[in-house]
Amino acid sequence: MVDVDTPPAFSRLPEPLVGALRELARTRRLLVALDFDGTLAPEVDVPEQARALPEARAAVLRLASMPNTRVALVSGRALASLIRVADMPDSVLLVGSHGIELRLDHPDDSLTLDSEEFARRNLLGEVLGEVARSFDDVWLEEKPAGYALHTRLATERDSRMAHLVALSETAAELQDLTVRSGKNVLEFSVRSTTKGEAVEHLRKYTDATAVFYAGDDLTDEDAFAALGPDDVGLKSGDGQTLANFRVAGPVDVARVIGLLADFREGDVHEQ
Repeated sequence: MVDVDTPPAFSRLPEPLVGALRELARTRRLLVALDFDGTLAPEVDVPEQARALPEARAAVLRLASMPNTRVALVSGRALASLIRVADMPDSVLLVGSHGIELRLDHPDDSLTLDSEEFARRNLLGEVLGEVARSFDDVWLEEKPAGYALHTRLATERDSRMAHLVALSETAAELQDLTVRSGKNVLEFSVRSTTKGEAVEHLRKYTDATAVFYAGDDLTDEDAFAALGPDDVGLKSGDGQTLANFRVAGPVDVARVIGLLADFREGDVHEQ
């Protein structure tokens, strides 16, 4: 893994990463898969106010317009929320709820829960709703297959206690839940899928010969684990990671995908 400490002046990025991007840009069919929050967009206290940095959005649109190149956003957000905050053209593939929801080239793709799953989801909402009401500045976000308990605005003590109570209460009431821990959020789902499975699905769907993936959260590690030797993984921010490169945050992610677009423009028309 390479950290950005003193990037070269010509690119503001480390030489090994620049070299990896240059090589990746030469692949025949490229998939660029990107997390949204903390990767393209800075973290904000109100999730619906998140927006991709202008430089990141411009780079995404450049890549999405190139032949033999597909761009996908892979997020833990519900698909409806991702559509609103990302505001991307239909050519950009969207994956919501960690891979449960998809917006591919055929918009009819959707999530359908069976009656048992609906019942489990309703019970989950009742249990987590009681937890959220027990603590100040803790709130519940509804998702198609479950709920997310947000504690970003709560005190450190209340955040920790809310997570512990939520885990205890849901375990007592429901079996076989999928639970994911992220930055100041605990997500519960009655269906199980990961961003790694989403990346593998997108790889096959787009017939990609190589993949670039960038993400910042614990859930993105599943995507990094799904990458192969010809792929490139980029971690945004701090924390242990399986990605082979790291940058400080969304500003540098925008530089990276902008440079990838520069290299791809120089090579893609020759393929």
